[in-house]
Amino acid sequence: MANTDEILTKLRMLDAELAKRAQADHLARYNAGRKKHKKQIAFHKCKKRNRWVFGGNRSGKTQCGAAEAVWIARGTHPYRKNKKDTFGWVVSLTAQVQRDVAQQKILYYLRPDWIADIVMLSGRKDQPARGVIDQIFVKNVFGGISVIGFRSCDQGREKFQGSSLDFVWFDEEPPQDIYEECVMRVADRKGDIFGTMTPLKGLTFVYEEIYLNRRNNPEIWYEFMEWEDNPYLAKSEIKLLNDTLDETTLQSRRYGRFAAREGLVYPEFDESVHVIESFV
Repeated sequence: MANTDEILTKLRMLDAELAKRAQADHLARYNAGRKKHKKQIAFHKCKKRNRWVFGGNRSGKTQCGAAEAVWIARGTHPYRKNKKDTFGWVVSLTAQVQRDVAQQKILYYLRPDWIADIVMLSGRKDQPARGVIDQIFVKNVFGGISVIGFRSCDQGREKFQGSSLDFVWFDEEPPQDIYEECVMRVADRKGDIFGTMTPLKGLTFVYEEIYLNRRNNPEIWYEFMEWEDNPYLAKSEIKLLNDTLDETTLQSRRYGRFAAREGLVYPEFDESVHVIESFV
């Protein structure tokens, strides 16, 4: 009888542990329910090596960047060939933005039992969400360890030199010199660049290099993502936000569209096609 009671106790403990793990497995529930974010799925399915989501605030763009990074690190990407022991960077504008946005999303999708170790820049590694993370060592399903490193643009271009990477995720638009340095970091491993951003800075190099694709790079892909694309954002919330912002602000913060100071720039506009020489 004692053995039976002991077995039952262990089974209950096992059930409780499995339930706890299932509850914390946010990545398993990502786009797996009745509601699906179709543009997030399109981003993940795209095989291009330089992918960007130009999205409004709360459109779901950051979630797809974080899920992509964790899938690559774990070796469980559902739409791509997986690798063992990957090394990638998550790039934010500042360390504070890293802590509050991208880092938070990575930890949300990264189950605690998948983490082998954490190196902190500041704070305690037993409470990583409250500090600033340098690197997370992730248990890869192939038996090895992957590394997700964090960088901030305010560190300067020199901090982005040297490493060979499998991916770089830009959470919001980086300076051009840092973007170009990161493109070099993924070259020898044939890695991926992906960015999720709200275009608030006007017609920057991202507008030229990614949206217009002036160099006709066959590996570039982009998608616009807006509030209506997010099935988890309530219609009442969309209306409230829509009524609060003026039309110019809505173009960037709702639709993820590029804008110039003198007016809006619509996605179908191409200067090489729609502008001609002056004539009498």
